[in-house]
Amino acid sequence: MTTRALLIGGMSALLLGGPMVGCAANGGSVASASDRSGALAAKGAAADAGKAQTALARRDGPAAIGFAEGAVALMPQSADYRMLLGQSYLQGGRFTSASRAFADTLQLSPTNGKAALNLALSQVATGDWQSARRTLESNAAIIPAIDRGLAMALAGDTAGGIVVLTEVARSLESSAKARQNLALSFALAGRWQEARVVAAADMAPADVDARLEQWAAFAQPATASDQVAGLLGVRTVADAGQPVALALNAPAPVMPGAPAQALAAVEEAPVEVASVPASAMVPVSAAGAGFSKVSFGPRQEVVQSLPAMMLRPAGGPIKVAAHGHAQREAATVTHTVTAPTTGTWYVQLGAFDSAGIAKDAWSRASRRFAMLAGYTPNGMSFKARGEEFYRLSVGGFSRTTADSMCRQYRAKGGACFVRQGAGDMMAQWLRKPAMQMASR
Repeated sequence: MTTRALLIGGMSALLLGGPMVGCAANGGSVASASDRSGALAAKGAAADAGKAQTALARRDGPAAIGFAEGAVALMPQSADYRMLLGQSYLQGGRFTSASRAFADTLQLSPTNGKAALNLALSQVATGDWQSARRTLESNAAIIPAIDRGLAMALAGDTAGGIVVLTEVARSLESSAKARQNLALSFALAGRWQEARVVAAADMAPADVDARLEQWAAFAQPATASDQVAGLLGVRTVADAGQPVALALNAPAPVMPGAPAQALAAVEEAPVEVASVPASAMVPVSAAGAGFSKVSFGPRQEVVQSLPAMMLRPAGGPIKVAAHGHAQREAATVTHTVTAPTTGTWYVQLGAFDSAGIAKDAWSRASRRFAMLAGYTPNGMSFKARGEEFYRLSVGGFSRTTADSMCRQYRAKGGACFVRQGAGDMMAQWLRKPAMQMASR
């Protein structure tokens, strides 16, 4: 059974399924030149949309993208064609473009739960976890909880996703899909014993180990896009972004007969962030330089997509709860080694919405970045621009050591910056009873 079949069940229908509704042509017996032009555009768009759906059915993403772009170019205000375009981008592995297409769909059709879910998953695939969580939160009323819970876990909020899915699993709407999504969310959180118990409710005991081994690999992707690509059964490709001519409010839509080359693609503008002194030798991703005062650019995750070189050695054994020790082993690796305390300099790894989300980010990063395994995370809550943040760091270094570590971290695909201590202390989740549980 494929990864996609094991993991998502009915979610595939929300991601890629659903019939599209064509736009009717003008129906008057006497039509002006403008009416005839509009009818021609509508007819051409419907034809392109039909071809795009046929291409999607045979899993020909590139062909579907070409036809869907043609339909949107002819009828740019159609939410149905924007949705079809986003689905085509997903099947083609173009997640940046998919994010834009689903955002446009949601703008045109604010109650479209499929578009909202697809937008969040596309944002996860591009590494924009924070935007994905905001999308899921702001559209909670229109995204089914059974899918929203798993999407939350994929977006880095495993605790929140588990809460949502537990409520569904205990309700009258409980189903095998709800329980399996809950089990996968437990696995993503590293809670393997609970994942085993829940998964076993709907499958033979002999099959549980194979399922957990697959989830163990799934929980440690090499890049941000791997998990969503795995759910869809697609291959991620380089994506410069949706063609500028297809922007929702483009001043001049492409008319019938325009060559495909007219849809020139442009790269999305990079996010501007604050900077730190040159002596730090690293860019700032979430916070600016300074000792006690932190200056922030736009909010976004700092723990970025991780290259394969940062994973544990390929082919090595993956231990799960099949033998009852995986959860304790993971806790030992992550929490029992203390960082050196030879100085007052810290390497900041991220600023997050809460300590819970920071904990999940640290758990994932410490499993993927081998260089973090020997350190205990530090954290601190603070306010910036009236909003609460929880920053994550490792430290107690000399300035030279901190600079060197941050350079190595960045060289492996991470983002960080160096600053002096500003109230950093042992991470909040290690100062609670959970710390004692990890030592049992």
